[in-house]
Amino acid sequence: MEPSALDLLRHGTLGAYLASRFCAVTGSQVVTVAVGWQVYERTGSALALGFTGLAQFATVALFAPISGDVADRHDRRKVLAGCHLVYLLGTLALAWVAARPALGTGPIYAVLALLGAARAFWGPAGQALLPALVAPRDFQRAVAWSSANFQVAMIGGPALGGYLLDLGGPRTAYLSAGGLVLVSLLLVLRLRIRSEERATTGGLGRLLAGLTYVRTRPLILGAISLDLFAVLLGGATALMPIFAKDILGVGADGLGLLRAAPGVGAGLVGLLLAFRPIQRHAGRRMFACVALFGLATIVFGLSRHFALSLLALVVLGAADMVSVVIRHTIVQLRTPPPMRGRVAAVNLVFIGASNELGELESGLTAAWLGTVPAVVLGGCAAIAVTAVWALLFPELRRIERPDDLGDAT
Repeated sequence: MEPSALDLLRHGTLGAYLASRFCAVTGSQVVTVAVGWQVYERTGSALALGFTGLAQFATVALFAPISGDVADRHDRRKVLAGCHLVYLLGTLALAWVAARPALGTGPIYAVLALLGAARAFWGPAGQALLPALVAPRDFQRAVAWSSANFQVAMIGGPALGGYLLDLGGPRTAYLSAGGLVLVSLLLVLRLRIRSEERATTGGLGRLLAGLTYVRTRPLILGAISLDLFAVLLGGATALMPIFAKDILGVGADGLGLLRAAPGVGAGLVGLLLAFRPIQRHAGRRMFACVALFGLATIVFGLSRHFALSLLALVVLGAADMVSVVIRHTIVQLRTPPPMRGRVAAVNLVFIGASNELGELESGLTAAWLGTVPAVVLGGCAAIAVTAVWALLFPELRRIERPDDLGDAT
């Protein structure tokens, strides 16, 4: 008998994995909110906000080929624990910098580069670890649980970050984030996973194998590149401090709520998909939801009412969650276990490019055109990308069930 969505949490180590991920993501979101607020307070510059994304992406891209190979050849649980330890040290360094305003933003960017390096190893190890916790038939539900858990942390983390900023400033926020990452580290060390085949050989060919695998699988290439370009062009998160402070006038608490709003929509949809996995028309639904993501971005950019802005971000997050569950299920189940770390590393670079480089693109465009035109133009670009990708990757558009194992050999 197929286990229910709740059975997956009651048995095995999926529950402990989700608890660890929740603490880590919550802590990282507290850091993100605090960094954005602190950088904008110190500089008043949209471009400076964009550089926070570039600082993280640079090291993600630098270490991604190595990190995927490490995740495939070594104990992914220990790799993940090491990443959490580095991230913990980074939060303590940010707390030290926050108490010294005269240092400016240079040290903040340096620490963000360190956190990006940790994420370069964290992402592939964490993604490749999840399939070892459940049977393949339960994986779509596990992805939905993991994604919903992630989005609940995306709700609580920014809201908590805004509260902590209001309570004691950036230093308090960073120290609290460090405590959450420490809890996550302790939970990771307690995980027990099913044994899987691991890669055993090294060499340059292995480091590039993940990229080669993705490039020769149109379904996987289409899925992760759609996210890359849609979010790269349509993301607006880097500019939220400007919306909170100058456009909507809601302050640090409002910034926390704005950052949390996409997680509300995404978390609700993730829970729904955990109980009711997608069985039909997965490809068409994914493309429709990416287009809806772009439309919601346009509404957010044009809104001058806080409630409407929150609603637009909730819809944005809900639409993105459908795409996330479908894409991650396709990518993970159609990749053989010895290759999952390297493919996850490629996926991380694509996601990092869409998120962190998207922040840089938003900052540059806002500095050039203004904040509101930059966001509206980005939403229009996301819709255009959806139409183009639907034509370029018809196999992805026609897929019915994301958990079809396909050619994962």
